[in-house]
Amino acid sequence: MAPGSRPWGALLLLPLPLLLPLPSACRAEGGCGGEGGPLEPFDALYASGVEAYYGGDFAGAARCLERALRSRRELRAARLRCRRRCRGQVRLVAPGAGAGGDLPFFGSVLRRAGCVRRCEEPSLGAPSRHLAAEEVRADFQRRVPYSYLQRAYIQLNKLEEAANAAHTFFMANPEHMEIQQDIENYKTTAGKVSLIDREARQHMEDYSAGVRHYDKEEYELAIDFLERALKGYYSEDEDCQIMCEGPQRFEEHEYLEYKAGLYEAIADHYMQVLACKHDCVRELATRSGRISPIENFLPLHYDYLQFAYYRVGDYVKALECAKSYLLFHPDDEDVLENAGYYEGLLEGTMDPNTIKPRKEAKMLLRRHKVESHLLQVAAAGLGYSYTEPNYWNRYGARQDEHSVPSSISSEPEDGPRLSLVKKPMPKLDRELKEGGPLLYSDVKFVYNSQQLNGTQRVLLDNVISEEQCRELHRVASGIMLAGDGYRGKTSPHTPNERFEGATVLKALKYGYEGRVPLKSARLFYDISEKARRIVESYFMLNSTLYFSYTHLVCRTALSGQQERRNDLSHPIHADNCLLDPEANECWKEPPAYTFRDYSALLYMNADFEGGEFIFTEMDAKTVTASIKPKCGRMISFSSGGENPHGVKAVTKGQRCAVALWFTLDPLYRELERIQADEVIAMLDQEHLGPSEMNINPKDEL
Repeated sequence: MAPGSRPWGALLLLPLPLLLPLPSACRAEGGCGGEGGPLEPFDALYASGVEAYYGGDFAGAARCLERALRSRRELRAARLRCRRRCRGQVRLVAPGAGAGGDLPFFGSVLRRAGCVRRCEEPSLGAPSRHLAAEEVRADFQRRVPYSYLQRAYIQLNKLEEAANAAHTFFMANPEHMEIQQDIENYKTTAGKVSLIDREARQHMEDYSAGVRHYDKEEYELAIDFLERALKGYYSEDEDCQIMCEGPQRFEEHEYLEYKAGLYEAIADHYMQVLACKHDCVRELATRSGRISPIENFLPLHYDYLQFAYYRVGDYVKALECAKSYLLFHPDDEDVLENAGYYEGLLEGTMDPNTIKPRKEAKMLLRRHKVESHLLQVAAAGLGYSYTEPNYWNRYGARQDEHSVPSSISSEPEDGPRLSLVKKPMPKLDRELKEGGPLLYSDVKFVYNSQQLNGTQRVLLDNVISEEQCRELHRVASGIMLAGDGYRGKTSPHTPNERFEGATVLKALKYGYEGRVPLKSARLFYDISEKARRIVESYFMLNSTLYFSYTHLVCRTALSGQQERRNDLSHPIHADNCLLDPEANECWKEPPAYTFRDYSALLYMNADFEGGEFIFTEMDAKTVTASIKPKCGRMISFSSGGENPHGVKAVTKGQRCAVALWFTLDPLYRELERIQADEVIAMLDQEHLGPSEMNINPKDEL
């Protein structure tokens, strides 16, 4: 290996999945060789593969992980096959009138349930065999098994398989900054130019290929791929509808304590099934690993096709696709004019009124409207919480202004027009300012936004002293709990580090109880208030900045797990929106903390290796600024998509900081902070006094 080069192929490995009893095939010598009997549960195979990996049995790990991936695919295929077959064999009967009129309907329901059970059991075994934990399902959704798989294939010197596994993982995890380079190294070493996404969704692949050909003005090829994409879309939609008929989660009820009546229980379950089916539109428009869908996805197929068919001279198909698009957007002026133009071209040869929108588009839209109506009825009458999303947002339009065919100037002025609707850039709801006073004479300004290559950023030093850093560190060692602030997960972002944390209220509680020095506990409260005042003043906010969350956190490099490490301590993200690097967007929607407005990190030490704080572009790869923590240094920035950031791996020692998030909305004030304020007021009344830090300094500038 050349000096200074990195070991390649080192993708993020996430925590060991929930260990289950090993499948018989994996317990046997030679790994996952057994094939007889009911389908092995994919979660047990996955656990076996990971255990084999950490045990150094890379051949066994690869076999079990491949079997786990195949088992999950076969499980879905078996369920689809049986539910589809039983739909055809057992039709639901309409209820009759009078007493007992509902018996034919419920009888058909029971017969269909029995049909599904009889069909599934021979190949799948008991239903309880395939109830994977939520954490395991999330791992498969994020393609984590491919991370283990590619590392195993490296050890087996199977570079082509490793490259494809790495690529498959990367397609759903594009936030890992250096993996693209790793994949380039695979290409060079394995001599492989193209990589395979093993979990690619064919309708999405065909759509992307169709758009690429459209942009190159290869209209016949564009038509072939877009038509294939539509066929795949409707097939996948049917599968999605069927899969929604499986078990649902009763979010507001514990199943064993569920005491609802017959119709309430049916309504509760059916509304969850219906919401799942209604959301298939979003599911089929969302790329793997992404959170938000391609806007206007299904109508866009018809929009591209109407113009492509026109360019190849098929005016009947052009009009058919234009009318299909108008089902979703009946007021789109451009496509309305296009449809009128196509009708004019056809006059004299046929009656344009005989050309109708496509049947499958009409059926889907009709079903979608009925689903929406039922969900809204349930929300109004049964107490459900439901808001109808805008599934057909017209901001998702063809972006054709850079790919207009050169011959368009020869078309008649009243010829077909291209849809040029652009998605507007998001606007901040406040005026951006910076450069206000720092309030404290000892605080040193280091860099502003321009020097940090971004927007609403500032780097400061000497926010707290060396002695205060040491005292705060002593407090931390006495109050921090592993996994605090991370829902009990000791390694929430990487398995190679342990995370510990504590809140302000916990520090004050421990101080009041005498478990740590009270003055030291209060220091945590006081320095966080000092940080809040500085941020509010420097960014010249014209309203009060409130605490949203305050957390003292230390991350420690785990010994024996740092060799060839190439992940991040904290992946690239934004603090109030969901970063989508491929779309170059940050979606301000749950589960993001959309109410957060500003963030700050106050560092307590520098005696560790790695752990640099980094800003990136929205691609989550291009680093725009890198900051080395040290005692008293504070980085603060606005919390939105303008400031994607992360933390490089801590490879030795312990890195500690006070993390602070702020909001301008008093409705989202930190509850623990309000309680901490009450504790401080009580302590002041008892004359226990503040820490040595004055949070209303006399040395204001």
